Parts: sequence; C-alpha cells; structure tokens
Amino acid sequence: MTERAPWKDRQALDTFLQSFTESEPGWLKNGQAWLHPVRRAAIARLAEIGFPTAHDEDWRFTNLGPIVTTAFVPAGDGAAADARALARFAFAENENPRLVFVNGRFALGLSTLTPLPAGVRAGSLAQVLTGDRAALEAHLTRHEDIQQEAFSALNTAFLTDGAFVSVPRGAVVEKPIHVLYVTVPGAAPVATHPRTLIVTGEDSQAAVVEDYVTLGEGVHLTNAVTELAVGEGSVVGHYLIQRESKQAFHISTLCGRQGRSSSVTSHTVLLGAALTRRNIHPVLAGEGGECLINGLFMANERQHMDNYMKVEHASPHCQSRQVYKGILDGQSHGVFHGRIIVHKDAQKTDAKQTNMNLLLSEEAQIDTKPQLEIYADDVKCTHGATVGQIDEEAIFYLRSRGLGEASARALLLYAFAGDMLQRMKVEPVRRHLEELVAQWVPQGELLEGVR
Repeated sequence: MTERAPWKDRQALDTFLQSFTESEPGWLKNGQAWLHPVRRAAIARLAEIGFPTAHDEDWRFTNLGPIVTTAFVPAGDGAAADARALARFAFAENENPRLVFVNGRFALGLSTLTPLPAGVRAGSLAQVLTGDRAALEAHLTRHEDIQQEAFSALNTAFLTDGAFVSVPRGAVVEKPIHVLYVTVPGAAPVATHPRTLIVTGEDSQAAVVEDYVTLGEGVHLTNAVTELAVGEGSVVGHYLIQRESKQAFHISTLCGRQGRSSSVTSHTVLLGAALTRRNIHPVLAGEGGECLINGLFMANERQHMDNYMKVEHASPHCQSRQVYKGILDGQSHGVFHGRIIVHKDAQKTDAKQTNMNLLLSEEAQIDTKPQLEIYADDVKCTHGATVGQIDEEAIFYLRSRGLGEASARALLLYAFAGDMLQRMKVEPVRRHLEELVAQWVPQGELLEGVR
C-alpha cells in the first residue's frame, strides 16, 4: 500500500480518538468487555495510519477532505423517528421481517419481527454481543481488514450495535430480511458506525436488504461494515440501498468469505449522499463458488459516488461477474475501480468485469479503472468499460413511434438502469427499486403508462 501523506487537518480523526476515550468506560461495563481488546487494536491502528489521501492508489479519485475536516460527534437517540415517518421506506406492505436501527441503535418498537424458520436468528447485534459470545467469535471482525482499511478500523473501534442474521444448515428463509438503518441528524455533524454480520450454514438460502436513509436535515457520516460468512452450498442474496440525504457522507464495506459451491449475489443501488464510497471484497475460498456483483449508481448536482471492488479467487473452478452501470448528471463525479485477483491455485477461474456509464451533461465525469491480477495460467478473465451519452438515433426511433422527446429520453434512461434491476430475484425489492429509479430519472413522471 502506498505510504500515506498525513492530512494537515486532523479534526475528524482527533474527534474520533477523543470520542473513543470517552466511550471506553461504558463499554467495559455493558457486558461486551470481551470485544474491547479488538476495539482498542482498531483505534490504535487508525491513529497510526490515518485516513486515506489521494496518494493511496485505491482512493486517488476521491477527495475525503469534506469528511476528514469535519468534527463528527456520536449520534443522539433519534427521537424524531416514528412509525409514520418510516412508512415510506417499507416494501411488500411490511410482510417481511424488518429490523430498524435509529442512529445505530436497535429500535424494537419500530421493527417487525415476523416468524422465521426454526433456528434462524435476526435481531440486534448488541444483544448477542452481551448474551451469546460463542455465536459471534468465529466470524465477527474476522473478515474485514483493519490493518489497511481506515474506515473498517473506525467501524470496529466503535462497534456496539447493528444487525445479526444467522441461518442454520439447510434452512430456507423465503422472505427477504429488511435491515433499515435510519440516521436522524442533530445540530452538530454526527456519525454512526453500523455493523452487520450475516452467517449462513451449509445448503441454506437467505436474502438480506440493507437500506440506509435519513430523516431530517443535518450533516452526518454513515460508516458501515458488513461481514458475510457463507457456508458450503449456501445461496445468499445481499442488497444495499443508499438513499440518504445530500448532506450525508456514506462509507460502506461488504467483505466476506464463500465456502465450497456457494453462490452470492450482491446488488448495490446508490442514489443519495453528497459523497459515497462503496467497497466490496468477497473471497471465493471454496472450490466451485460463484459470485455476482451487480451495481447501479445514479448521481446529479455535485454528488460523488466511488465504487471499489476487489474480488479474490482463492480456489479453483470459481466464477465471478461484476456488472456496474452509472448515470451521471449535473456536475456529479462517478468512480468505478474493479479488481479481480486470481491466486496461483485458482485454476479454471472464470471472471468477467463490465462497467457502462451514461453522462447526461457536459460537466459530469467518470473515472473507470477495470483491473486484472492473474497468477494462475489456466483461466478465462475479461474486463471492459464504456462511457457515452444517450443514443440520439434511439430517441429519434421512439419519437417516430409517437413519444415526445422528454418521454423518449426518460424511457431510455429507465431501460438502461432497469437492466440492472432485472437481475434482482426478490420481486418486492425489485419493484420498490424500480419506483425509486423512475423517481430519479429526469422527467420520470412521464413514464407512467409507458414502462
């Protein structure tokens, strides 16, 4: 990793270090003392390496100045959150299990705890940290990289609550588990550090939706980490929806390890926040594993959305696909950096990486960097990227069939984005996202009756 040049302004880092010191006494008394050595190691590492700068190759397209120069304080209790305020974020008429976290804390009264198959657990990580250490030790903090990733170290240092989903061997969870992370900002900039741990046993099936939203006005940082431990033959769908306010900064990381013959599908849809960084790092550790990383990012005004993927093929006969699409308008800036690493023993790897982008204005920009690192000699790996504008011939064709120009443009944008949504197998989630995308598309109201 490139040596980091220190930030001249350490306001955020110093504030986090102070907050950690102030929080320590409470953590040592809440029944979670067994985890505290890990927290201390994480904050020590963060103090040592600091936050990334443009000198870091993996961050060179993203200026973190707005984050590292802000003094974030821990978020309050979020009293403004109530069932009525959260109604618009629901899908499938609340028939699915829903875990609600307000400013990083589990809100039992706002959650919907519908019955789950025998042995399946879905609830507050804080409760398990206190009462069932054995359920967590094998996986919690085992799949992230706090040595090199500053924001993962920051999340681990402040690890107190989040979602815990555990699916035992052979269990099938038919309805998606909706994890809604709500931030209610305060007068001062606030930070939350949600942690999600998903563990699936052999030959199990489940889908989890992480949904990040904002209620009210104010600057805030969401720094989330999700660890995914996938058993042999397990089938897992993971969805992340980011639709926070444009006063938000959002950093999220999905990291995990797949067992033999397992299948993981990761879907990401980025719509909100002023600055977003989405990290995805799966390790295909078992022979015959499959992984699809599917993403859509849509930005306007001065939004910045950075997508970073590192897919590691560590065993033979594995397959991975990365398919990402971006739509950028206004003065927005998008980033796609996808790395596929094929280790020496990962023979017969089949990996493909595709990034496609539409620029809707002359000031919008995209930096795209597909990358292959191959250390095996019997593999099939490809990558590619495209950047363009709406096809004027396609617009002419639609207009010749009776559509107005605005409707034609809206329909083409929706079709470009909709291709990604069609890969989502969970119908209630897909329908919900189709509505969100239609609302985002310029003059998307014209799509009624057309799409």
